[in-house]
Amino acid sequence: MSWVSRLVDRLWPPRWLYATYERSVLGKLDKGSLPHHVAVLADGNRRWARMNAPGQPLVAGYRAGAAKLIEFVEWCEDAELEVITLWVLSTDNLSRANEGELGPLLDVIDQLVADLAARQRWRVKVVGALDLLDDERAASLRASSDATAGIEGMAVNVAVAYGGRHELRDAVRSLLAEKAEVGAQLGEVARTLEIDEISEHLYTKGQPDPDLIIRTSGEQRLSGFLLWQSAHSEYYFCEALWPDFRRVDFVRALRAYTQRERRFGR
Repeated sequence: MSWVSRLVDRLWPPRWLYATYERSVLGKLDKGSLPHHVAVLADGNRRWARMNAPGQPLVAGYRAGAAKLIEFVEWCEDAELEVITLWVLSTDNLSRANEGELGPLLDVIDQLVADLAARQRWRVKVVGALDLLDDERAASLRASSDATAGIEGMAVNVAVAYGGRHELRDAVRSLLAEKAEVGAQLGEVARTLEIDEISEHLYTKGQPDPDLIIRTSGEQRLSGFLLWQSAHSEYYFCEALWPDFRRVDFVRALRAYTQRERRFGR
């Protein structure tokens, strides 16, 4: 592709045209039909780095992805959503990544959470098995989260060192510990345990389950994301790599959601 073709591809269609289209679509959406909780698997940062920053460390893709996540949070706020969940690091990624890649990635995530908290517009909550991180890193993430505890704005969950199976394990451990504190016997717990009791020990306790889950990069699987909470979620898969995900893509996801008939397993 010549430099002229690349320039035309980058500049067309112009941003104002997309903005006009976005406003038109958003204006036609029934606000009462929009999701309350949107979760996103921000996938494709590494591939984006290889394609758009050849020769540079993969952290270039993570930085671009983090910048897009902040934009995404602002789009969700504009749409007046109540809760969003951003999955930025899985337990599988944590165990597979080499130290040379993991350290810079965690730096980007730490800064992302700090930047979200610094805006003092959203209640930021880090969810995941933070015990898998080093103590200093975990403390830094918790401090950023705690700084927004009193804010009444949109809830922003940032899933770090998150795995659906880890969450269920932690929920069961927490539930059993709670029962043991009041002297309940294991047999009694097994006989009387209700579904809602498990929900009350999840990382997202007290929040509505995700209505819509978005995954980018063309992958069409959940990879263990919000295993319990996603039982009745709607899914939207987008081909764009996460740093290339545009507001118009988000608007289309919302439109697709409003056009579906949610059956909740019925």
